[in-house]
Amino acid sequence: MTLTVAAAVLGLEGVTSLLLGGYVGVETVIGRPVDVLSSLFVAGFGILVGAGLLWVAWGMLRSERWTRSPGVLAQIFSAVVAITLIQSGQQLIGIPLIAVAVVGVVALLSPQTTQILYGDQLYGDRD
Repeated sequence: MTLTVAAAVLGLEGVTSLLLGGYVGVETVIGRPVDVLSSLFVAGFGILVGAGLLWVAWGMLRSERWTRSPGVLAQIFSAVVAITLIQSGQQLIGIPLIAVAVVGVVALLSPQTTQILYGDQLYGDRD
């Protein structure tokens, strides 16, 4: 169950990043950005991060061990962004973002997730 929750959180973050990156890309093309190169970079970065998060979410659904570290790292980055948003008066975005990050890190670090991902290797061979 916790692995599914973690995958859902990462999937939600991935889709959000893809959509925001795509939005910035479209606005760059149809709008009048001050700095086209920076806007294209932000759009590409958003799309790349979104695709990466969806890849991690997919691996998590398949119970692949490597997915835990990038998943936790993504939640740490999300928390930092959320705190920055809250401090800059954007509570409407920052508070839900930090709530999602907390749910994600709790699900990723839960004993049930650890057991599923690492199983008996967590304690080593006891032969």
